[in-house]
Amino acid sequence: MDLLANDYPEMILDERTGPCLSLYQPTHRALPERNQDPIRFRNLVKTLAESLKQKYPKREVEPLLAPFHALADNQEFWNHSFDGLAVLGTPDSMRVYKVQRSLPEFAVVADSFHTKPLMRIMQSADRYQILAIDRNEARLFEGNRDQVDEIPLASGVPRNVDAAVSIDAERERATRTHGRVEPGVMGRHGGSDVKSDAIDADTERFFRAVDRAVTDLHTRPTGLPLLLAALPEHHHLFRKVSNNPNLLAASIDVNPKDLTMEQLRDRAWSLVQPMYLERLAGLVEAFGAASAKQQGTSDLSDAARAAAQGRVATLLLQAGHRIPGKIDATTGALSSGELSDPETDDMLDDLGELVLRKGGEVVIVPAERMPSKSGLAATYRF
Repeated sequence: MDLLANDYPEMILDERTGPCLSLYQPTHRALPERNQDPIRFRNLVKTLAESLKQKYPKREVEPLLAPFHALADNQEFWNHSFDGLAVLGTPDSMRVYKVQRSLPEFAVVADSFHTKPLMRIMQSADRYQILAIDRNEARLFEGNRDQVDEIPLASGVPRNVDAAVSIDAERERATRTHGRVEPGVMGRHGGSDVKSDAIDADTERFFRAVDRAVTDLHTRPTGLPLLLAALPEHHHLFRKVSNNPNLLAASIDVNPKDLTMEQLRDRAWSLVQPMYLERLAGLVEAFGAASAKQQGTSDLSDAARAAAQGRVATLLLQAGHRIPGKIDATTGALSSGELSDPETDDMLDDLGELVLRKGGEVVIVPAERMPSKSGLAATYRF
């Protein structure tokens, strides 16, 4: 599946038994580079096999790796890639994610999933969505600083005016059944015999229905900021009917049909980047203020104990930084180790999962913007 929605937190917070296999690699959208992707994948599977053989007999290793081998041989799968691939497997399940960001080449077996690369995607401050709309059609895109892709609209989002009319008619029947009629729900032509008035009424109905459905089915589940992309004459009407709290004041004043994906990404990122940098600066400043009051730490041991106690409100983790070992989720005690050990992972990864389980926030930060050299910066609740 494509990782363009917040499936990630539920997946990593599930309790697991048995070995957890985590594989990451960069992939390519176009030939000829794409031809090398299955070869690199098979090499990473060999790394998983070597780690598993240190602890598990061959009769247990082969079934664990069978789904990975099947994926390597699935040519259709490799013909449709994004920029990165994450594969997470256990004895009874396997999840495959194609993602919009190039991932580090890495394979590890441990007693929990290695999920920091996915944290960077799902917890990153640079993600956004774009709603492209005109009188005839609604489309949704999701992107980050590197890429933007169109994503499927949820089944409850009207694709066009006719769909919006059908949804409104159904809502009207439902409200009449309960003895009331919602304000603003009217017949298709709004009681007007004037063609232009009818078109305007249909457009408003369509925009209102799209806004309501996108808010409920896309914005609230993801929490992502939303950019509006439309012709200038449609911006005022959409904003007039919109109740989406994540709709940004900045907007793209052109129909995306007239832009390439690269041009759309460039326009979107030019609007989102200042907010992204402002948010990171705010997180770094908050950590500095908390540390000065002994309410924050960049020490792994202190942060692990605080996380186990549920005291970490916000955790900044440096992208790409690893510290091999394990963290006891009950006490926060640290145990060093080697990544080749099938029970050992990255302690920063463990720390991030622990903070999420306790209801804290984890943000993956580029090395150049980290406020510490240890790879972490934790701000306490109390």
